[in-house]
Amino acid sequence: MKPRVRRQDGVALAEVMVSMALGMLVVLLACAMLVLANAAYRMHSENVWLNDGGRYALDIIGQAVRQSAYVNWDGELAPAAYDPASSAAIGGLDAHSLARASDGIAHPLAPVANGSDVLMLRFDGSGGTANGDGSAVNCAGFGVADSHAVNERGWSIFYVANDAEGEPELRCKYRSASGWGADAIVRGVDSFQVLYGVDLDTPPDGVPDTYLNASAVNALDASLVLAGATPDERQRDLHRKTYWKRVRAVKVALLLRGDVHTRPDGAPAVYDLFGAAYADAHAGDDPGVRVAEQTMAPALRRRARRLFVALFQLRNRSV
Repeated sequence: MKPRVRRQDGVALAEVMVSMALGMLVVLLACAMLVLANAAYRMHSENVWLNDGGRYALDIIGQAVRQSAYVNWDGELAPAAYDPASSAAIGGLDAHSLARASDGIAHPLAPVANGSDVLMLRFDGSGGTANGDGSAVNCAGFGVADSHAVNERGWSIFYVANDAEGEPELRCKYRSASGWGADAIVRGVDSFQVLYGVDLDTPPDGVPDTYLNASAVNALDASLVLAGATPDERQRDLHRKTYWKRVRAVKVALLLRGDVHTRPDGAPAVYDLFGAAYADAHAGDDPGVRVAEQTMAPALRRRARRLFVALFQLRNRSV
């Protein structure tokens, strides 16, 4: 007798449920891996952008600082900027911003991004055409012509302001033949801080003895005893004695953040832009040298961040 062969006409409900559960598990694992891979890619992209943006900003600032106080001696007469009574070729403001079209740093605005500072640099141009011969350029890369008066020197001014979307950006401000302008260098600035290496020796030996913020340098100027019977004469004497002409180096700190959340959950970080010792001593009178994520809006705390610090030596005497 032949054995009966039983045919399977369908799938049991239990088998269907087990297959669906296994399929859902595989899909969930694949989705989790995709989310992790996407998060890692975004984190990597943000870090690359931060590195590129920070290095680019420091390159431009460094070039401007090293060019600061340059005096063109190619003419037949001594440059006007070399007059002892001329204004200093370097200056700054603590915890302020600027308007794009205002005159230099004469009309400061309220600070943006944790009390970010303003750095101002002046220099002689080179060449007789409207844009010079291209050997002396401002922070925007435009040539500056040879100047025949102190107020005709070139400008490179760095400050922080909000863009159209409300994101703080580091800007380069300059004066061209058509007037004042400013271009963005890098966006996503949490803080931009500047210290000035001042030579306090008498007579000066060309080596910075201490690093001060702009307010402290201005306080030294305020303590000077000025000679002169009129305000103009006292102003000229201030230009001769100002401690801004004793600046020999500039230390810059720039804290940048990414555009979106890419960091995993964790304890909020604290960034001391010039080190913990300086922040402990001056966090109360120098806003922005210590930035704590805990004080930020929740939407900003989990962004990628990178701190850049650089020290630039002045090549020219800060006349």
